[in-house]
Amino acid sequence: MQHIGILAHSAEGSALCYLTACHEGSRRLGPHQHPDITLDVTAMGASMQAWRDGDLASIRATLAETARRLAASGCDFFVCPDNTAHIALEAAGPPLAIPGLHIAEVVAEKAAAEGHGTIGVLGTRWTMDGPIYRDAFARRGQEFRIPEAQDPEVIDRVIFDELCNGVIREQSRAEYVRIIHWLAAQGCDAVVLGCTEIPLLTPPEASPLPTLDSTRLLAIAAVDAAMGLRAALSWRGGPITGAA
Repeated sequence: MQHIGILAHSAEGSALCYLTACHEGSRRLGPHQHPDITLDVTAMGASMQAWRDGDLASIRATLAETARRLAASGCDFFVCPDNTAHIALEAAGPPLAIPGLHIAEVVAEKAAAEGHGTIGVLGTRWTMDGPIYRDAFARRGQEFRIPEAQDPEVIDRVIFDELCNGVIREQSRAEYVRIIHWLAAQGCDAVVLGCTEIPLLTPPEASPLPTLDSTRLLAIAAVDAAMGLRAALSWRGGPITGAA
């Protein structure tokens, strides 16, 4: 059984990933059983100005230090339950201390398995505008849609002002549901909850489209990897050149 490292960047999504991995382990292995898990985080506030400045090298260096600490704790691999952080993890730089699962690859793999062809993505403005989902879907011949007009600003504001601080508001849930309805009207047959806090706001029963819950899918994939049910991991940051 391999030791899972959670390379955290934001608190709420990382906590959900941790709990999901524990519960999935117990479901498979028996009561109170799960793979060893270490969660390590440098406060996201240390990187917020770098995100605003587009300084991916600085953010990657911070995340790389967290990966080194996970390796020192005995972790065999990492998962990073923060979609936006993968933009920095994909940036050029020295190989990370341990291999990892790439969240967008896990989600795109699940979308392909379920037969989804046109997928909407909700997330921070960096995730929606960035390459990680666009590229992961393109590698599998899937289409990619994001909200338009002012809706990306609404999604981003709710994430940073509310969800990252543990605040759940019914008004914000209604806004997300409205946006998902719009994506459905544009031909999407599923929606990625592409910020790891969004599942706390928009559970499957609230969504007009089938949801691809990036947080829980990553946690389940981590348990698979720990149990030897996935191919050996090799991605240590940098661009994805194939399925990871």
